[in-house]
Amino acid sequence: MTSFGSSPQLNVWRALLALAVVFVMLATTGWTALRQQREATALQASLTAWEHGRVGGHRLPDPHTAPARLSRFFASLTPRERNELATRYPLAVGNMNGAPVRLRYRANRVALGQAREVERARMHDSRLSPAGQQEAGRRMHRFESMMSGGRQILAFDPESSGRAAEVFGDLARAERISVVVPGVDTDLLTFQRTNRRYSAPVGMAKSLHRAERSVRPAVRTAVIAWADYTAPAGLGIDSATAMRAEDGAVRLNALLRALPGTTPVAMFCHSYGSVLCGVAARDMPRRVVDIAVAASPGMRVPSVAHLGTSARVWAMRDASDWVQDVPHLEVGGLGHGADPVSPAFGARVLSAHDAQGHSGYFEPGTDSLRNLADIGTGAYGAVRCAQQDKGCRAGLPGKAAAERA
Repeated sequence: MTSFGSSPQLNVWRALLALAVVFVMLATTGWTALRQQREATALQASLTAWEHGRVGGHRLPDPHTAPARLSRFFASLTPRERNELATRYPLAVGNMNGAPVRLRYRANRVALGQAREVERARMHDSRLSPAGQQEAGRRMHRFESMMSGGRQILAFDPESSGRAAEVFGDLARAERISVVVPGVDTDLLTFQRTNRRYSAPVGMAKSLHRAERSVRPAVRTAVIAWADYTAPAGLGIDSATAMRAEDGAVRLNALLRALPGTTPVAMFCHSYGSVLCGVAARDMPRRVVDIAVAASPGMRVPSVAHLGTSARVWAMRDASDWVQDVPHLEVGGLGHGADPVSPAFGARVLSAHDAQGHSGYFEPGTDSLRNLADIGTGAYGAVRCAQQDKGCRAGLPGKAAAERA
């Protein structure tokens, strides 16, 4: 993903750090509050309709109740009743933590079809500018693509720039689950790319899933491309602060608590996604056993000990990644704190010498991707550490495997 930018953007980043006082003034004069005022979205409308709905003569449960209770509710229904709810309230069911994952896939397919028709109509809406009509066409084709080929869309919200999550593999039967959390400039139109495909969430997750199956074919794995938060758009206040990360952390932990089964979960957080994972770490369920960050500008804490997690924390950064030049500090809410690959931070530092830049960590054939796949499958003995971190394998579970040459 494009995160904070290249050399000119770094200068802007430094300028933003110097504007901490301005940010505080804006936040305290109502600017932040104004940004939060929005009309009801399609998802909110679907949830409201659910709250007034019935099945079999009984009222439907609170859609925001505990996932375990919602899971029991859906289990009590007949297949026909479940399918009727997915058709009647597709956005509500498609984003409902606690609903069966395959029912969420089905509901989101319905929701995508409805959103596609909305954009198809907007393509010919004379009230829109030519650029607006063109964007409607791009969104329409994106929704159509997300409906194709049996894709497993776990979350979908077409509002504004949009949010989504997609699963690769069998989530319900997986023995290991990996979650990829992307960074800045992630939305529905950048959820996947034709060019630079491995810099987008779908490409990252597909590449990781293939690599995991390669390193440990006998282990059933599932990978989630999780772009179900409103990421910062470009360089600005949002990307320089934790505001988007804090909102996203709530959504991420809601998903993690609702994942089926009890299998171990590994987090793979890229760029600003690592800020989000740092904020979320304290409240992650204990089944999260690994948090690996790549190209991180910081995790909003001075060290691993301050993350408040029992998970192993890994970090990697390629020597050609410009993020190394971002000031690792926090001033007045701007900046993201200590460098995760620094010895003082205390993470296990991984080799990523061939990642080739800020967006190359999930490229097939790289050391970085192999390391991520080893962590995702629990093949810790095969992990290749950075030369400067001699103790990165200390205390790992299981027997050490032979290191790769």
